[in-house]
Amino acid sequence: MLSDNQHPDIFLVESYFKKLQQDICTGLEEKEKGAKFKSDKWERVEGGGGDTRVMEGGSIIEKGGVNFSHVHGPLPEKIANRLQLPIGLNFHATGTSLVIHPLHPLIPVIHMNVRYFQIENGVWWFGGGIDLTPAYVFPEDAVFFHQQLQAVCRPFGEGIYPEFKKNCDEYFYLKHRDETRGIGGLFFDFLKPGGIFSDAKTIFHFVQAVGNTFLPIYLDLISRNEQKIYTPEQKAFQLWRRGRYVEFNLLYDKGTSFGLDTGGRTESILMSLPPLTSWRYDFHPEQGSVEADTLQYLKPIDWLNLRLG
Repeated sequence: MLSDNQHPDIFLVESYFKKLQQDICTGLEEKEKGAKFKSDKWERVEGGGGDTRVMEGGSIIEKGGVNFSHVHGPLPEKIANRLQLPIGLNFHATGTSLVIHPLHPLIPVIHMNVRYFQIENGVWWFGGGIDLTPAYVFPEDAVFFHQQLQAVCRPFGEGIYPEFKKNCDEYFYLKHRDETRGIGGLFFDFLKPGGIFSDAKTIFHFVQAVGNTFLPIYLDLISRNEQKIYTPEQKAFQLWRRGRYVEFNLLYDKGTSFGLDTGGRTESILMSLPPLTSWRYDFHPEQGSVEADTLQYLKPIDWLNLRLG
């Protein structure tokens, strides 16, 4: 058990992240009723390793990955400099991360990660988040998503949802496009006692609450949209919107750069990219179209107070 003031037990945290990966893969496979995740276990030369699980060609999931990793060893110089720490310290980093790219253009892309980082000098923190990137934004789905996230945060304090929601809007922003990647969610980093949370135990419970909410939320969003008929034009728009997802991950995502800077496994890091995408030169949806309406939602929005209908 993790006591209120105890330093987090890396192996207790690791155990939760492993179980979270298994539970999510099992739940998504049950929904697919056919396609399975393939496990690709790997080792890191400097220390540690992971289990990359990927599903491709499903009836719902065109490509999706649910990764677990626990890597350790000497802190790379680039990371030490970024954190303003001495060179030569050892570190541990463990977490579960996932990205699901659905086949159906009316089912949204979803991303989540929960992670823990520890350095031998006693510095440690939790981080993570969950966010939604629909090709087509349905306001009722966006409201539902944010209501569920607010419910996860509320037991830990009324100010947590708005702060982490704001973090997410700011983080998942493509400044070269002047638009958010999707409809946001939660984003948090460097969580340790002394800020919003008073102790390590509460922080870990919050991270678990975020991790555990993924499956029920996403299964609901799939069920809301999987029976809708879509057109080739909608599929083409989905591929164009995926291009924005790729741009963010390769240009701005700190998790991608951190993984590569720490000698992470390239295939596992770039698992987040979709199987197919497109870039159409200077494309602009027709004014008044559903596609144009969707682009109007790519900005910070107070979804909890949005009037529907």
